[in-house]
Amino acid sequence: QVQLMESGGGLVQAGGSLRLSCTVSGRIGGANVANWFRQAPGEQRDVVATINAGGGTNYSDSVKGRFTISRDKPRRTVYLQMNSLKPEDTAVYYCNIPTPWGQFWGQGTQVTVSP
Repeated sequence: QVQLMESGGGLVQAGGSLRLSCTVSGRIGGANVANWFRQAPGEQRDVVATINAGGGTNYSDSVKGRFTISRDKPRRTVYLQMNSLKPEDTAVYYCNIPTPWGQFWGQGTQVTVSP
């Protein structure tokens, strides 16, 4: 059974940093991309960072230059390093791995940035 387990969220002051981790257990076939999404209260869930099989990355404009997505293949873990955090970054962050056979999601981890 495939599971995505996120960790690393918490409460931080504006300007601070957090590193989120997403560890995959079980075998996922056809997975070439990993994403980090976030969802603030009352808002839709939006993608903020993507890493592909070749290591290429992409970011939403709102986090570009502040967030970095990376992966550790032996540890089967995807990271999201978040620097210069702002109150508007407050959200539940989700790890996502899409495959031709369906989407895999983690349970989410809360990030709260105080002014």
